[in-house]
Amino acid sequence: MIAKGTVHKYGDNVDTDVIIPARYLNTASHSELAKHCMEDIDIDFTKNVRDGDIMVAEKNFGCGSSREHAPIAIKASGISCVIASTFARIFYRNAINIGLPILECDEASRDIKNGDTVSVNFDTGVITNETTGKTYQAQPFPEFIQNIIQKGGLINSITK
Repeated sequence: MIAKGTVHKYGDNVDTDVIIPARYLNTASHSELAKHCMEDIDIDFTKNVRDGDIMVAEKNFGCGSSREHAPIAIKASGISCVIASTFARIFYRNAINIGLPILECDEASRDIKNGDTVSVNFDTGVITNETTGKTYQAQPFPEFIQNIIQKGGLINSITK
């Protein structure tokens, strides 16, 4: 499986309150959550994001509250993958549970710039910056996690 898209880049410690502000947590609608994704840190994110785009951040992405709304908002906004130096562990698990591919790769997260075009091969873990031609190696997901992601989340992987 390969994802390819334009990069939306963020720094360190992007917390779940920034990904989806608490004032929107009263809805279970994925499309409504997507409308407010990243608005407190990047007011134009929802205007600029396109299906298949890739989010890149630096250290400790998804820290803060353990809300599952954060990866849902990102996925529903059209983001196909998140690459970061490190993820908060609860965010990492929540992302896998809802079928949002995330990869840790410090070098890629530091080098890749906002607006670059990036492709990600989930089978091999190879991240290619199509803009610069540089490649990076992330740890690919084990087969059972690839299955969860391909089926759209943990619940789908055990019921379908």
